[in-house]
Amino acid sequence: MPAPSFDLYLVTDRTQTRGHDLLWVLEQALAGGVKAVQLREKDLGGKELFHLAEKTRNLCERYDAALFINDRVDVALGVDAAGVQLGKASLPIETARSLLGPHKLIGASIHSLMEGQQAERAGADFVLFGPVYFTPSKAAFGAPQGLASLAKIVEMLSLPVYAIGGVTPNNTTSVQRVGARGVALIAAIMAAEKPQDAAQTMVRLLRS
Repeated sequence: MPAPSFDLYLVTDRTQTRGHDLLWVLEQALAGGVKAVQLREKDLGGKELFHLAEKTRNLCERYDAALFINDRVDVALGVDAAGVQLGKASLPIETARSLLGPHKLIGASIHSLMEGQQAERAGADFVLFGPVYFTPSKAAFGAPQGLASLAKIVEMLSLPVYAIGGVTPNNTTSVQRVGARGVALIAAIMAAEKPQDAAQTMVRLLRS
């Protein structure tokens, strides 16, 4: 089975780019060292998403980065992305695997140990657990889960675990200390005044 080779997982949200073009922000982030991007623009229809995914895929290819598509297995296949990110309302992981084959990566977004164990049994390659800290984009999923819950997930699962939700340069080291494989984030780079600098800072922190 393939395994994720990245420690920083950038999730897109074109409503958080301070009015900048999404592809411009992505190129800045990739130039800053981001090696994995999840295209997560849930409001786009299939055709629009496909065209944006094609452009994102070309960008990622130039910087030797992996592209993941949120939820849409068809779009991931259409642009030959590295894999998909699936949540509670997505296709079952087993179904996605049968469509994608053994060489694409499947990430599962989880909010509890039980969901993590189900994802592991179903054949996910890695999980995103959160929200670890408070973040407006994850407020709908309930209160922050905190570092203790993250540590427990890391301990109980054999899959790589990425922390998501309110991750910033100020708390990245704490997340790593409890054994997370890496971090997934939106605002810390997407909403940064200088996305390239923000990406470089996160990459440096994760490697130190």
